[in-house]
Parts: sequence; C-alpha cells; structure tokens
Amino acid sequence: MKTNPFLLFLGLALLASCSPSKPAADVAQLKEEIRQVEKAFMDQLNAEGAATAFAGFAAEDAVIKRDNDTLILGREAIRSFYSAPVYQKASATWAPDFIDVSADGSMAYTYGKYQWIITDSNETRDTFQGVFHTVWKKMASGEWKYVWD
Repeated sequence: MKTNPFLLFLGLALLASCSPSKPAADVAQLKEEIRQVEKAFMDQLNAEGAATAFAGFAAEDAVIKRDNDTLILGREAIRSFYSAPVYQKASATWAPDFIDVSADGSMAYTYGKYQWIITDSNETRDTFQGVFHTVWKKMASGEWKYVWD
C-alpha cells in the first residue's frame, strides 16, 4: 500500500495544531514579582551591603556596565567590585518607573531613577543620581536574577 505524502503531511500538521500550547503568562502578576524583587534587592543592599546584594541577585553569568563602558562579568567579579572600600558605607534607593515582561514570563526588564549615597572614611557623604536599566531572567528554580545591570 502506497502512502500519499500529502495526506501524511496533512495528518502531521493536524496533530501539531492539536498539541497543547504553553499558557500565557500572567503579566500583571509577573510585573508585581519584579517590583518586589527590585525592592528586596534594594533592601538587602541597605541592610547587608552592596557586595552581598549585587552578588546575591546576580545570575552566575550576569554583567554590569559601569563608567566608561567598563563591563564587570560574572557574579564573583561583581561581588569583588562592590567589596571595594568606597562601597562599605554606601546606601542606595531606587524603584522602577517601568517594568515589562516577556510573553512567556521568562525575562523582564526595568528602568527608573536611582540615588547612591557614598560615605567615606571621614564621614563625608557624596550623592550620585541617575537612571538604571536592569534585565531579569527567571531561573529554573523560579527565582528572578538579573543578567544585565
């Protein structure tokens, strides 16, 4: 018995179209998750220090862009960068002005205003302000970690 290639293709196409699709992500709920992750990140920085917070919320292969387009590559390099004496008495505030999440709920990005207050060994305080942009990725564990900051 000969198999008609057209009928075989049609059958496979019908079978594929009946496959269950991944349900759409609840974008509003995911945006709120990201808002809470940003807040937890800031709270940890102010309670435990920049090195702990930036390393704790970083994906293993995270990248941070700093002055003069310097890139800090990887969680341990990020921890080392924020372990510098200048960050020992640092505090920061920020909140996203905008949050967006991918259709499948696996990635998100935020941007907004930040303020750093750096206190040196003489207790002199310097304030720095600017705009941040963070890209978040949902890990297999369900945790959100930043991959770009």
